[in-house]
Amino acid sequence: MACQCRPPSAPQYPDSKFRSALWIALVINLAMFVVELIGGAYANSAALWADALDFFGDAVNYAISLAVLGASLYWRATVALMKGITMLVFALVVYAYTLGIAPEAITMGLIGVLAFIANLVTALILYAYRDGDANMKSVWLCSRNDAIGNVAVILAAVGVFGTGQLW
Repeated sequence: MACQCRPPSAPQYPDSKFRSALWIALVINLAMFVVELIGGAYANSAALWADALDFFGDAVNYAISLAVLGASLYWRATVALMKGITMLVFALVVYAYTLGIAPEAITMGLIGVLAFIANLVTALILYAYRDGDANMKSVWLCSRNDAIGNVAVILAAVGVFGTGQLW
């Protein structure tokens, strides 16, 4: 019997549409980083600052993804793992940071809704690439999870509005 083995096929590199989608996601996330940084300062909201940090992290995530688009599958997977570790570090920093002052609920809620829309649009743009390699999956999952997280910020704003309490 002859061997039916074939060498592994060359990795599939994303098309220019994925590159464009990443650029759009990068711009949206940088803009929302600035909006939430300013809004968090105005509203004295740790939740908005945490989300601003997340938007900044996502922008860096998209920039890194753009940088490794033409790299080998090994490097794209390694970068996806490093992005996950970085997001864990961000989560620990935010968890450790509290102000102890109730935020201004209306500003927090309005910016939370704006952030939800931004993340939802980004997730929809990247939806077509959710089944790609680890790097492509990571950018879509990042945006989808952020949209879900924004719902938590909105609910926190409703809680603060209703109770006037930080918790």
